Amino acid sequence: MSTIETIKSQLSENPIILYMKGSPNAPQCGFSSKASQALMACGKRFAYVDILSNPDIRSELPKYANWPTFPQLWVNGELVGGCDIIMQMHEDGELKTLIDTVPDAAE
Repeated sequence: MSTIETIKSQLSENPIILYMKGSPNAPQCGFSSKASQALMACGKRFAYVDILSNPDIRSELPKYANWPTFPQLWVNGELVGGCDIIMQMHEDGELKTLIDTVPDAAE
């Protein structure tokens, strides 16, 4: 499977996915920390990919997404944006509204 196929598979299998440096419990950069905390505050489970341990995804995702930086939040296969956008949406209440539209895995 190519790296792009892997990314497409991750996006289709995970309605909420955060591509970040590190993990939500042990982020490896301040931007990833802020983004994952905002996402966790929404109260839904989400998937994540540590791009530091996945160099192929780290190099290919910015080309696929046409978005150069990390973290990247994807919801329902659509790029939401990076840290600044995530934080603005969180402060405005838009992030929780968006996340709440995603059905729980059990539903």
